[in-house]
Amino acid sequence: MKAVNIKLLTLFILCLSFFSQAKNAAIDPNNIYPRVKLETSMGVIIVELDRVKAPITVDNFLTYVVTGEYNNTLFHRIMADFIVQGGGYDPLFIEKKVNESIVNESGNGLKNEAGTIAMAKENRPHTANRQFFFNVADNKSLDPGKRWGYAVFGSIVEGEEVLEAMAQVETGYNEEMAWSDVPVKPVILKKATLLPAQ
Repeated sequence: MKAVNIKLLTLFILCLSFFSQAKNAAIDPNNIYPRVKLETSMGVIIVELDRVKAPITVDNFLTYVVTGEYNNTLFHRIMADFIVQGGGYDPLFIEKKVNESIVNESGNGLKNEAGTIAMAKENRPHTANRQFFFNVADNKSLDPGKRWGYAVFGSIVEGEEVLEAMAQVETGYNEEMAWSDVPVKPVILKKATLLPAQ
């Protein structure tokens, strides 16, 4: 009986391992500048990511992309002339599952300039996981200096006008979540897709 249980357990572990590898099979480690298509309720944005300068951050983001974890999520925080943030909540403001936090790569030389994509985090440096934001302006205050900054890992190559329109939506205080800067009309990330290598 024990031998059968051990065989079943081994088979289960092998299946889990295979499934894990299959989920990440779409992430080509040789694609140095992968592109991701973000289909939003306001239009399409395509970002090109920089694996040379932000390899940990890029692979973390792509893992959420290829597993469909960003599909049907909210851009829950929008501040005109500052940032458009999303990736962490569904349209009912229910928090999505979070993988392990990653090392902060904010010292990679990429700046929080208009049109770039960066990882959101808590005040502590190595707390980024799934939430990301677009810089709507040149946000030098988010770059590293005497303290850790926010890690930039790519930039928009198509759809800058979509980001500009998103940044101008009406926002307000959400009493249920006790948050400011929440879009009055939901702005949704419908689907995120890793594009084939060029």
